[in-house]
Amino acid sequence: MGVLKKILVALILLISIVLIAAYFMPKNYAVAREITINKPADSIFNYVRYLKNQSKFSVWANIDPKMKSTYKGTDGKVGAISAWESKVKEVGVGEQEITKITEGKRLDFDLRFKEPMNDTAVGFMSTEATASNQTKVKWGIEGVIPYPMNIMLPMMNMDKMIGNDLQKGLENLKAKMED
Repeated sequence: MGVLKKILVALILLISIVLIAAYFMPKNYAVAREITINKPADSIFNYVRYLKNQSKFSVWANIDPKMKSTYKGTDGKVGAISAWESKVKEVGVGEQEITKITEGKRLDFDLRFKEPMNDTAVGFMSTEATASNQTKVKWGIEGVIPYPMNIMLPMMNMDKMIGNDLQKGLENLKAKMED
């Protein structure tokens, strides 16, 4: 057997092992963070439900000061869309659409990323009164990394990657609301 043939067989074997491993690896990720804010739940909810307000505390919205933002629909209502365009890779191009509102409690949304990768995810923000002037705010994002790209999921550490930005965004929100 020639050297080239041995290299080819080894390469095929290696690719097969990676593809088989990816088949058995998780494809879903879910990341959430929470913070307690010293304000009533209704005032927090009535602030975060508006997509234009989210750009004031979101880490991603503040990475690129030249980012172009557009809004469609009635902000704060189901169907409202916030779109963004940035040449900065960490921001890219995409949009967020409010898909469901549980009045005073939870806002659900779809995230559609177009650049630098084409992907979708779902997210939520929830508020829960823990005292008359104290609210637990939770922010989460869930998605799927398709096969065979899911082989990268353990190395990507989505919890740390996305979680740090969610936490910083919640800290920004806390500072803004308690100001």
